[in-house]
Amino acid sequence: MNKVILMGRLARDPDVRTTQSGKSVARMTIAVDRRISRNNMTEGQQTADFLSLVAWERLADFAGNYLRKGSKILVEGRLQSRSFEGPDGQKKYVTEVNVFDIEFAESKSHSDGGSFGGAAPMGGAPMGAPASGAAPLGGPAASFGGPVSDDDIPF
Repeated sequence: MNKVILMGRLARDPDVRTTQSGKSVARMTIAVDRRISRNNMTEGQQTADFLSLVAWERLADFAGNYLRKGSKILVEGRLQSRSFEGPDGQKKYVTEVNVFDIEFAESKSHSDGGSFGGAAPMGGAPMGAPASGAAPLGGPAASFGGPVSDDDIPF
């Protein structure tokens, strides 16, 4: 199985382009905090991994319209390696996350980016539909069986 789930902040605005066949593609970089043991950490040191993301078509258009540098997002995708020939004629290898779902990880009031609010899934949500305070169907609450009431708790 090849599945990657990452949470972090965009290190720069998405770069959206169109291929020769007319498909939109967005390239982004996400900064993901790295957990390190307290024994190895010097005071005040923060470490992060900067990972390349690629989103296609509808997700690419959405990323270009609504995501900005600093947006905190949750990304689901698959790890993919590819190679190409660089301008110098050398073969280059790239490993990136091919994204198939993006969710906002914080509300607009907490970010400087262009998120709507709440945790709205971008993979299956209608384009431009603002998220309500509650997670929509298909969002985080749905993956755990939906909202829970006091009647659902067995004790």
